[in-house]
Amino acid sequence: MRLLGIHGISPRGKYKSYKGDMNGTCKNLLLNKVVDEEKHKTKYVRDFATTACNQKWTTDVSEFHIPAGKLYLSPILDMHNREIVAYNISANPTFNQTKDMLKKAFEKHENLEGLIFHSDQGWQYQMDAYHKELEKRGIRQSMSRKGNCLDNSPMENFFGIMKNEMFYGHEYEFKTLQELEKAMIEYIEYYNNERISEKTKGLSPIIYRQQSFVALTL
Repeated sequence: MRLLGIHGISPRGKYKSYKGDMNGTCKNLLLNKVVDEEKHKTKYVRDFATTACNQKWTTDVSEFHIPAGKLYLSPILDMHNREIVAYNISANPTFNQTKDMLKKAFEKHENLEGLIFHSDQGWQYQMDAYHKELEKRGIRQSMSRKGNCLDNSPMENFFGIMKNEMFYGHEYEFKTLQELEKAMIEYIEYYNNERISEKTKGLSPIIYRQQSFVALTL
């Protein structure tokens, strides 16, 4: 790489919403306990598998920092088809941002009984108001173990893909926060409707959801 003058892109420090245990943490529902009786060992295996949409969702907040300032993206990702179900872009990572994201998701999907909704242990997901919004819809809340980002790797993977494809290396091209927000909105639209991946069998998230729905009704 040195000989060819190629340089890797170094991401900025990750935004961390963890502010300590505010007595609002909960169990990780995406872990399966596996016991090796021969070696007398127990381990926990992450389970992101699904058979249909709206079985497992995940969320987090990521920071986009340019010379003009910062924007924070708070999305919900469906683990089945990797679709961004709803999102909010804000200049500040407040609880109002989280509430707006939930409002958009619940307006789109009315029946979410039994859904597992995963996150890290960020302060906003420990709020009593957040717990109640999920409880009254029969949604089961799940949280990553403390300091274990791999427990929420589907969401981390999305942030990595998005930033590598539209942000890293382009930070100085955005002159204003409005330009950055427009690019973020356009990217999510592209990601949901056009971007294909192996995990969705060479289809975009929206097309994969449509085909999954058809398969369930046959």
